Amino acid sequence: AVGEIGWDDDCDTDLRAAVVAACGTELVDEDSDDVVDVVMLWWRSEDGDLVDALMDAIAPLADHGTIWLMTPKAGRNGHVEAADIAEAAPVAGLQQTSTISAAADWQGTRLVSPRAKR
Repeated sequence: AVGEIGWDDDCDTDLRAAVVAACGTELVDEDSDDVVDVVMLWWRSEDGDLVDALMDAIAPLADHGTIWLMTPKAGRNGHVEAADIAEAAPVAGLQQTSTISAAADWQGTRLVSPRAKR
């Protein structure tokens, strides 16, 4: 199950559709009480405190789950600096493992609980 937090009109609909196709079920809404294996967190620089958002994203996450932090690429409105992610992740109890180009305007940063906590 994949949960989604922070969806808005600027999110990439093709990426969302690909995630739905890959998992075979609709995305779980952020207001749901369901436990999910992955959280896709759409985040922009003006959205507030990243640490708080990451803590909220951990709540519905199953043990050994993954958060994909989706942020606008450099040069796009709402771009989040890599240093901001690197600073926020450990404060929220997470470890950054990789960053990918997820869509034309969005990059994805994979965040997990450190191995010692697993």
